[in-house]
Amino acid sequence: MAKGAKEGEAVAAGQRKIRWDDSNMRSVYANVCNVAGTREEIVLLFGMNQAWHSAQEDVTIQLADRIVLSPFVAKRLSVLLSNVIADYESKHGSLDVGPVQK
Repeated sequence: MAKGAKEGEAVAAGQRKIRWDDSNMRSVYANVCNVAGTREEIVLLFGMNQAWHSAQEDVTIQLADRIVLSPFVAKRLSVLLSNVIADYESKHGSLDVGPVQK
């Protein structure tokens, strides 16, 4: 952290200071996510799997949050998530999520 920067602030060389204001933030748990996109936006859907038995044929996902991002912000999020996951796996081991659909 830059000298003189307060907790919650980030300063990069040649850039303006950013202050993260979490006064209106809420925390939500999700165990399911989905992503869709168009030319103009990327949509992230988060929810909860309500199935208690893995043998169920029909599963209901209770959607809780929808986050709409510009493609630029979505790409930045992708880079940040990749870095955090790589760090996590280097400390705790590889995460096997099975085949990834394209």
